Amino acid sequence: MFNPPVIAVVDDEEAIRDALSDLLQVMGYSCQAFDRAKAFLAADAPGRFDCLITDIRMPGISGLELLQLLKATGSTMPVIVVTSLNDPSIRSRALESGAHAYLTKPVTDDVLLQSLKTALPGREIPSDDEGPT
Repeated sequence: MFNPPVIAVVDDEEAIRDALSDLLQVMGYSCQAFDRAKAFLAADAPGRFDCLITDIRMPGISGLELLQLLKATGSTMPVIVVTSLNDPSIRSRALESGAHAYLTKPVTDDVLLQSLKTALPGREIPSDDEGPT
């Protein structure tokens, strides 16, 4: 039986959070959404999530701070940043802090899904015509 990768989505904007969650579920991923980094950190048991998609600018703990906290704890979970901030210095800081990808909004579904595939090698969702692998 195929167990889909579990993706955490952290974004304070409800519409973005819901759209990302809906897309991921339609594509076959399991997803849990959080409106704050603090809520994600409270729920993040080692190995619970296979990947994190987060915004940068959020109340409380920012996406950059979240990346740094995860890095400090030795987390190897891939993190994809999806943000409206098209700032080269913030992009550089995010990538140096361990982000797998830094995508600027609006991001197409195809670009996001391709980033997930590269973040989770060997964990691809089987298409309907392939069946479980």
